[in-house]
Amino acid sequence: MAWQKDPYVILGVSSNATIEEIKSAYRRIARRLHPDVNPNSRAAASQFQDVATAYEILSDSLRRKSYDDRIATENGHAGDDYYFTLQVTPSKRTIIPLAEPQVIYLLADIFADPRAVGEPGSKRQTKLNLTLVLDRSNSMNGARMEKVKIAAHQIIDNMNDGDIISVISFNDRAEIIIEATSISDRPALKARVSMISAAGGTEIFKGLNEGVKQNRRHLGPRLVNHVILLTDGHTFGDQEECLQLAEQASSEGIGLSALGLGHDWNDDFLDDLVSRTGGNSMYVSSASAVVTFLNDQVRNLTNAFAERVYLSIATDANIQFESAFKLSPHPQPLEVGDGVIPLGSLQGNRPISVLLQFQLPGQMKQGFHYIARLVAYGEILANKSQHYEMISDFSSEVTDEQGTDEPPSAILDALSKLTLYRLQERAQEALESGDVNEATKRLQNLATRLLEMGQKDLANQALSEARRVAYTSDLSDKGRKALKYQTRYLLMSPDDEDDE
Repeated sequence: MAWQKDPYVILGVSSNATIEEIKSAYRRIARRLHPDVNPNSRAAASQFQDVATAYEILSDSLRRKSYDDRIATENGHAGDDYYFTLQVTPSKRTIIPLAEPQVIYLLADIFADPRAVGEPGSKRQTKLNLTLVLDRSNSMNGARMEKVKIAAHQIIDNMNDGDIISVISFNDRAEIIIEATSISDRPALKARVSMISAAGGTEIFKGLNEGVKQNRRHLGPRLVNHVILLTDGHTFGDQEECLQLAEQASSEGIGLSALGLGHDWNDDFLDDLVSRTGGNSMYVSSASAVVTFLNDQVRNLTNAFAERVYLSIATDANIQFESAFKLSPHPQPLEVGDGVIPLGSLQGNRPISVLLQFQLPGQMKQGFHYIARLVAYGEILANKSQHYEMISDFSSEVTDEQGTDEPPSAILDALSKLTLYRLQERAQEALESGDVNEATKRLQNLATRLLEMGQKDLANQALSEARRVAYTSDLSDKGRKALKYQTRYLLMSPDDEDDE
């Protein structure tokens, strides 16, 4: 199989670069990413492998000509080059040298090229391979189950002919309601969903495992392969199996999102689960909201321009990559892991925006310093599932000259709202460590900040939980989830909210 990546992009040289320019580019990158000089960054090691392969191709005249000829043949028709853009904005472009470590933020935005997306309202080209994994344990009985059925019916109605649907229900065992099949006889499919009844306990792995199996039956590079899990309860003893399954599904190109209904489910577990695939977790407090949330999730999948999007962050040897938080299209904490972060789908009408935090060492010498090499890559669905990637190599100047380097408003706004999310986290951490007074103060501080933003209802929720903590030394499950997810949703941009 031919190497799908662009060696010119990877080395940062033009297609008519001389052999000396190619060698110079390779040496410059190798001095930063080679495992001998940057041994602690797995992302750097992975990126360097691509750099080495790119150099092997372009430094060999015969291999270079063969690559150029293949690309000329594949892209010989105008309009075939669909792509996206990676834009990186720093919180500060110049750094004042300090004795102690300091923090810098980068805002990474990935945009679909509007020329490739098509006109608003144009016929959707994206094909779905969608699996619904629905909790039917005893606690789902009544209104919850009925709303889930309504949502599933609407999803079936709104999917296009040729899309693929499968539905799994689970309690302490899994049942295939609809085997993976192309959408055709909608009344028959909906009739099967209508037969679901609630009973038994909750074992998520059994449902999720069967759901992934069904999704695999039609797994394809030009499809949006996605599993949506809905649950209202805790699962016991199988969390690690679920996480391993999510890792495997991600490696195969299957995304996973989750919807938690009510307050008796493990939000930390679902966050961890979906982050392995670049998906998102959502919270709804009442059955009446299930229909809207599930339909919104599927609509977002139908807008996918690129799938299996990743962001690789290779820091330079003395820089520490500390945290990442997805701001758009759905706010979600991200696992830094080995520096390669799954981001899921890139929609045609909304960017993926990620806020990255780095720690710089103290005693940095004056001059220009590389901070990190960011590589965004994914599969363009509308173009033969073409692999595409963009690279941004960020550096900053260390100088003691005082300037007017004000942080961009987008980063300031994100950090301000992220502080609210962090406050509820810190309150919970204080409570878990037994510091009730600190937890109460943080919740009161959160309420004050929310009132300043005009979020009166959420501020009252924070005050109510502060009083509860002061008297009972505990948060309510409902209040904790409301604060966690509602402060997370505040990070959504107005454009994102309008599209929901």
